[in-house]
Amino acid sequence: MKIVGVTACTAGIAHTYIVKEKLEQAARKLGYTCRIETQGSIGIEEQLTPEEIQEADVIILAIDVKISGENRFKGKPVVRMSTEKAMKNTGAMLQSIEEALTKKKNGGN
Repeated sequence: MKIVGVTACTAGIAHTYIVKEKLEQAARKLGYTCRIETQGSIGIEEQLTPEEIQEADVIILAIDVKISGENRFKGKPVVRMSTEKAMKNTGAMLQSIEEALTKKKNGGN
């Protein structure tokens, strides 16, 4: 599974970067590719390219605030959650996203 996403917390400091790291580590352990853009107190870092977005199977928005450029993800499956939720059981959460996407592709609800 190819994952791209954005993390952004209220202060734009700690949780933004902690969640980025947790998502990337959990994805690696599961054999997924993952690239996360951060939108924090110093602006946008590691901005996703249009190609990365296009190739992604899913977009994860682990955000507590409004982000810039959300319209880039139109037409892609988007999973939105708080940074706090993204930090808990990250691997299990990614697996459940993959299961839901697979089910949807195979005609399930």
